[in-house]
Amino acid sequence: MHANVGDHLLIEGHTVGEGRREGEVMEVRGEHGEPPYVVRWTDGHEGLVYPGPDAHIVGS
Repeated sequence: MHANVGDHLLIEGHTVGEGRREGEVMEVRGEHGEPPYVVRWTDGHEGLVYPGPDAHIVGS
């Protein structure tokens, strides 16, 4: 996975009824755009994320 600051991280729901989470990549801490990422979620919270296989990046 590769991301740049300003890209969006989308994480699909794991169970029935669980929606998709979306956030903006605020900081890339790995080398060459690799995880981990500091993400600001749509609810305003920020956190360090190591995306799993259910996640994908959408360029800004």
